[in-house]
Formats: sequence, structure tokens, C-alpha cells
Amino acid sequence: MTQSAPIDLPFRHVLSLAEVPPHGLDLRLEPTEAVRAAMAKHMGVLAMPAFVATLHIAPEGAAGLHVTGTVDAAVVQTCGVTLEPFEAPVREPVDVHFVPEGTALPAPAEDDESYDPPDEIVNGAIDVGALASEFLALGIDPYPRKPGAVFEPPAEDAAAISPFSALSRLKGEGDA
Repeated sequence: MTQSAPIDLPFRHVLSLAEVPPHGLDLRLEPTEAVRAAMAKHMGVLAMPAFVATLHIAPEGAAGLHVTGTVDAAVVQTCGVTLEPFEAPVREPVDVHFVPEGTALPAPAEDDESYDPPDEIVNGAIDVGALASEFLALGIDPYPRKPGAVFEPPAEDAAAISPFSALSRLKGEGDA
């Protein structure tokens, strides 16, 4: 989230730098049922019965912030095997560094694939609601499978699907 969050996000909680005391700030974010319903639609899931973001925001360096915590949610998804709705838990750890807007960022090492640059503090604030939503989106399974659901391909006759049996059938039709 290197730029300000789009205005159409269903869950926002903007926090200014001035609101963060020197010892840090603990936040528990629990959106209302209506906001969770809008979040579910935005995330492409059927429903979101629960969502809690437990975050600690601490000053870091001269003018930065460090946000840690967890996002816990329950989402209702459609099973990719049975096509039945089911409730799936989501738990994502949050660990994000923020630096003032325009801060020069160090270049990642050539072989460091895990490099995650810090996000920017925009206009002296961060949107921890959008941040929590981002981590929720990362935790939602894009290929949901209901617990215990097993894909079993339909039984097929090997001769019926063989290209040689298809050719022999065609040859037999031409002989008649």
C-alpha cells in the first residue's frame, strides 16, 4: 500500500501520526455487520461472519511507524469441488513498516526475493483499515475446498476415450 487507499474501499480507519504515542498504540478493529457484508462483496466471498484486526502501531525511527498484529476472520466461500458454501477461517500475521512520503528506499539485494519495501505515510497518516483488508485478501484461499471434499473424476471406459478406438469406429463407419 504505497499510495493512499482508493476511496471505494468498504473498510477504512485512518490514523494520523499525531495519534500514536511514543510507547505505541494498540487497536482492535471490528467492523459492523454492514461493513463486513460490503467487505465480503469487495473480496469476492459469499459472506464474512467475523473480522477482527488486532494491531500494535509503534513509532519507528525519526518519523516512521511499525504495524504488527493479526487479522482474524471467517469467510463463507463456495467449495471448488462440491460447489457448496462453507465457512473458512482466515488468520494472517501483519508486520509492515511505514516511512514518510518521499523517503528514498534502499534497493533490494540482487538475490533477495523476499525484499518488501516499506509503505509510505501519506499526508501524515496511514489507513489501518485498508491495511487490515489487504492482509485479509492475502489470506483468502483462491481455490477453496470444503474440509473433507475430495475430487473424484468420473469413471470412464479407457477404450471409449482412446484415439485409436475413435479411429477404428470411423473406419468401421466408412466400410458400411
